[in-house]
Amino acid sequence: MVDVLSDDIARFVRAVGPEPDETLREMDDYADREGFPHVGPEVGAFLRFLARVTDADRIFEFGSGYGYSAYWMAEALPEGGEIVLTEVDEDELEMARDYMAAGGYDDLARYELGDALESVDAYDGPFDVTLIDHQKHRYVDAFEAVRPKVSVGGVVVADNAITSGSIQFETLHELVEGGSPDDVTEDTQGIADYLECVTGDPDFETVAVPLGEGIAVSYRVS
Repeated sequence: MVDVLSDDIARFVRAVGPEPDETLREMDDYADREGFPHVGPEVGAFLRFLARVTDADRIFEFGSGYGYSAYWMAEALPEGGEIVLTEVDEDELEMARDYMAAGGYDDLARYELGDALESVDAYDGPFDVTLIDHQKHRYVDAFEAVRPKVSVGGVVVADNAITSGSIQFETLHELVEGGSPDDVTEDTQGIADYLECVTGDPDFETVAVPLGEGIAVSYRVS
């Protein structure tokens, strides 16, 4: 994980934020041990905060891995709420199911094995929170697929909006400012295209939040 915060600031953010429960600590340990690229506790806590302030009833994830971000957000859902986890890796989705059950959230969760862009078509809106955290070159496709289903007052969050192991930050910065750099990687171009898409959409207001590897939060204003 290429954290945009210094270690000291990241520890401070974690200390101020909500305390992870035993299952989340186990999930963090798994990520550290296996080198799994999860969003981390700083972003996880912020996602839960967004679910709370949007009074979320329904959440959709493009790419759920082993359920880490879903677990954080599920705590904010009311009885009868719904969070849709999507994942192409069957073993990871089974892990997500086990972790969600351990936290008491299994009754809120829907598990979709396969391409998230196909899974989202099976669900009607509205969604109050959407997390995009799958293949970077498909972020725009994900946004366009879910856009009609995002509630006014809802948010779309994109992970890795500033950096990651496959993103060239200096190149991304140049692209965002209108430059034309050479040798742009597919993932870097994908994030740049996504940011251009959401910042140019008059129905959304977007900010970049420097937590984890950077997230872009797009709030639906109309």
